[in-house]
Amino acid sequence: MPTVQSPILTLSQTSSQQGALVTASGTWQVHALAHDNAIKAIETQLKPVLGDKNVSWDLSQIASMDHIGAQYFWNAWGKVRPTQLTLAPAQEEFFKRIEETGTLEMPASRANRLTPVMKLGMAILLFFEHLKGFIALVGQVTQDTARFIRHPLRGPWREISANIYHAGFQALGITALVGFLIGVVLSYLSAQQLRAFGGDIYLVNLLGMSVIRELGPLLAAILVAGRSGSSITAQLGVMRVTEELDAMLVMGISHGFRLIMPKVLALAISMPLLVIWTDTAALIGGMVAAKTELNLSARYFIQKLPDAVPLANYMIGLGKGVVFGILIALISCHFGLRIKANTESLGRGTTTAVVTAITVVILADAVFAIVFNGVGYR
Repeated sequence: MPTVQSPILTLSQTSSQQGALVTASGTWQVHALAHDNAIKAIETQLKPVLGDKNVSWDLSQIASMDHIGAQYFWNAWGKVRPTQLTLAPAQEEFFKRIEETGTLEMPASRANRLTPVMKLGMAILLFFEHLKGFIALVGQVTQDTARFIRHPLRGPWREISANIYHAGFQALGITALVGFLIGVVLSYLSAQQLRAFGGDIYLVNLLGMSVIRELGPLLAAILVAGRSGSSITAQLGVMRVTEELDAMLVMGISHGFRLIMPKVLALAISMPLLVIWTDTAALIGGMVAAKTELNLSARYFIQKLPDAVPLANYMIGLGKGVVFGILIALISCHFGLRIKANTESLGRGTTTAVVTAITVVILADAVFAIVFNGVGYR
């Protein structure tokens, strides 16, 4: 490997009237300037003569130079060619190009003129735009469902079956695991408090009501929103990026009938079944924890559960499952259809869909709690 010749600067005093003479030699190319902190040493040498217009510069002894080396000299001169300058013929071209380029002027950045009130107004307008699109989507799904009921043999049965499998069957594992662990945690925490007041036998009432009426449907909905909701949005977004949605319209295939309605019906069917599955796993987990912590037998737990939890709570939980499933599917499809044909929009739309779906599910659960406030308590 050839040895890199370092850039060399020599400062000498010619006379008191003419000032200093700066002679450059060696290699003034980017690899030489970056070698062994050469730039720091050169800057130290140049400090006494910077800004002095009487300094003479001799660059004719430089062995080789590139645009980086020439630009370094140009910056040291204050971006003005000195009056006393000696160059080699090959170096003249570098400085001529730099002079012709002139000073690089960056365009001034535009100030953000949006006030907080204007930003709030834009956010409100965007909300109503999404609300309008969501209502239109609900109407389209309603029309497609009516068409499906009138002509069931022409319906998208394969699409419905596939979505039930992906959104329902493949979610059994994660919902069972989370439900079991929540049941264990809730049972342990409740047992600690009930034991202090001598109310061990009421653990079945507390666990049954909380799981069947609230936690079971809510847990299943949050898990499905994060798992299946993101999948639905990403699927529609990829179809937008690959222009499959446009191809379907060209072929005369309705997006709503073949893509949206099957997903809505599939989640409306799958969610109540997942709610039952999650409730069962959570109650089994609570039963195991009750046996360990309070020594309540599984037989007592099972016998006491029907009396502790009225049937109305079970029906409310199933109703929540249906509503949550429909909301998750509609929101995921809404944001999936609004994704633009680029990957950045795909990621942002998927994230927004999941966050919005979980938020709407929690709001819907609060509405259920208010509407059915007096139902299911004997």
